[in-house]
Amino acid sequence: MEENLKRLNKFIGETGYCSRREADKIIEEGRVTINGVVPELGTKVSMNDEVRIDGKLIRERTDKPVYLAFYKPVGIECTTNLDVRNNIVDYINYPKRIFPIGRLDKASEGLIFMTNDGDIVNKILRARNNHEKEYTVTVNKPITDRFIERMGNGVPILDTVTRKCKVEQISKYIFKIILTQGLNRQIRRMTEYLGYDVTALKRIRIINISLDVPVGRYRDLTDAEIKELNTLIEPSSKTEEASLPKAEPIKRRTDFIKRDDPRFKKRGDY
Repeated sequence: MEENLKRLNKFIGETGYCSRREADKIIEEGRVTINGVVPELGTKVSMNDEVRIDGKLIRERTDKPVYLAFYKPVGIECTTNLDVRNNIVDYINYPKRIFPIGRLDKASEGLIFMTNDGDIVNKILRARNNHEKEYTVTVNKPITDRFIERMGNGVPILDTVTRKCKVEQISKYIFKIILTQGLNRQIRRMTEYLGYDVTALKRIRIINISLDVPVGRYRDLTDAEIKELNTLIEPSSKTEEASLPKAEPIKRRTDFIKRDDPRFKKRGDY
């Protein structure tokens, strides 16, 4: 029956193999089969279907999902590609297959979630959910009131203007910023537009989870944190239809562009 069917990307995400976005990519590449047949994007599957990736059978996960809060050091790449030197997966060396939710660029440090729950990845990364991410930023010259005002009111980068955000000066060279969007290298581009260079950048909070572990270490999210997190991300992502793009100019919305589209470079944390 229809209610027992799941979209293929959702099924793959729930097995812990990868995120839904990555699942779409490997489906497009023809690496997935259902009962021996290469499917199209959007295909639905049931519990009785045999789903394979690169010939390997994958099954619905029966163990408890993994949710980690990790303090990524500077110099570690947020990629699951094990051929990349200093990749985050090898660095953590977790006993189960896990992947990062979103990104922190190589020169940045701070909080990033690691998981094997592809469904939660899809919900958190959706830009219009307006999930808060908080950072402390050190710049190369004294901060002015004008700088704080302009950062908070929106800066023209990447063919758009950044959303208004909360910005607070902490000291002569350090400010705190809370974003609800994730343009490519957003904070660095914003500060550069205003004539400043970032010398250090740390993410200290994602939604309801704050950074509270030493650099290079991780901890499991508590059941209470996971429950609150799911409550906060659920309202705007409860249905499959919520993941479909709205009719808006592409230059203002890039979170649904395919990975092989050159415009995809405009999407990502920062």
